[in-house]
Amino acid sequence: MVRLVSLLPSATEIVDALGLSGDLVGVSFECDQPPGIRERAAVVVGGLDTVGLSPGEIDAAVRARVAAGEDLYTLHAGALAELAPDLVITQDLCQVCALPAGAVTDALAHLGTTADVLTLDPHTLDDVLATITAVGARAGVPDRAAEVADALRARLAAVARAVAGRPRPRVAVVEWVDPPFTAGHWVPDLVTAAGGEPVGAVAGTRSVSTTWDALEAGDPEVVLVAPCGFGLEAAVEQAREVARHLPGRTVWAIDADGLVVRPGPRLVDGVEAIASVLHPGAVSASAAVALVAGSPAQR
Repeated sequence: MVRLVSLLPSATEIVDALGLSGDLVGVSFECDQPPGIRERAAVVVGGLDTVGLSPGEIDAAVRARVAAGEDLYTLHAGALAELAPDLVITQDLCQVCALPAGAVTDALAHLGTTADVLTLDPHTLDDVLATITAVGARAGVPDRAAEVADALRARLAAVARAVAGRPRPRVAVVEWVDPPFTAGHWVPDLVTAAGGEPVGAVAGTRSVSTTWDALEAGDPEVVLVAPCGFGLEAAVEQAREVARHLPGRTVWAIDADGLVVRPGPRLVDGVEAIASVLHPGAVSASAAVALVAGSPAQR
C-alpha cells in the first residue's frame, strides 16, 4: 500500500479511477468524489468558506485576500506530517483553485517529512490524460493507469466519429458570471472534441475576464454556463443571469465541477454531455446539463 494524500479534487478523482481510493489517507476540504471520501480520509487542507455567497461576493472576497497577501488555502501541515504519506499530489495550475505546490514542498521540508510530491499542471485535455499516467506511475500502478487513459481516449474517439462531418456550432463557455470569465485551459478542447467551435477563449491558456458585449460580439450560437466550483443547480441559476445579458442565444447550464472544470477523468463525461447538446441524437449522455434559454431548433 502506498499512503496517498491528494490536495485537490481532480487528483482524488484520478486516484479513485485507478482503484486506489482506499489508499488515500488525506484529502482537501473540497474533495467530494468518491462519495464519503472526507469521512474516510483526514482533511489536511482548508479554505475560504463561500457557502451562501453570490459569485460577485466570492470574487470580491478572493480579490481582497490576494491583494492583502493572504492565503486562500490553509495547509494543516502538522496533520499532514502525522499521516506519514508516501506520495502527496498537488498542483501549480491556479492559486484560486487549490493550494500551490510550493507551499506543500516548503511545509514538508520544514517538518522533515520525506514524502514524494507530484505536482500536476495540465493545460490541455491531452495534458489531463497524461496526468492519469503520471499519477499511476508514481503510485505504482502504471499498467492500470494506461488502461484507464486508453479507455478514456477510446470514448473520445467514439465521440469524434459520431460528430464527424456535422456543422460545428460556435460555442462560448462562461466559467464565471460576476464578473464574466470565459473558460480557458482544457475547456476549449472539450468543445472541439464535442464537435463545436470554441469562441472567446484559446485552448491551453488561462481563463480570462471579459464583458457581455465582447461575448455577444463573438456571435456564439450556443452558450454553456459552467461556473467554477458549482454543480448543476447553481449553474442553472447563474445561466438565467447569462441569458438576460445575452438575449436570443441558446444557453445551457452544465455541472461544472462534475464535467468541465476539474482536470480529471470526468472531463470525458463532459465531452459526451456537450456533444449531446451540440449534436442531439448523435451522442447519448446521461450527464447533468439543462437548457435554460432558447431552443435546440435555433441552431
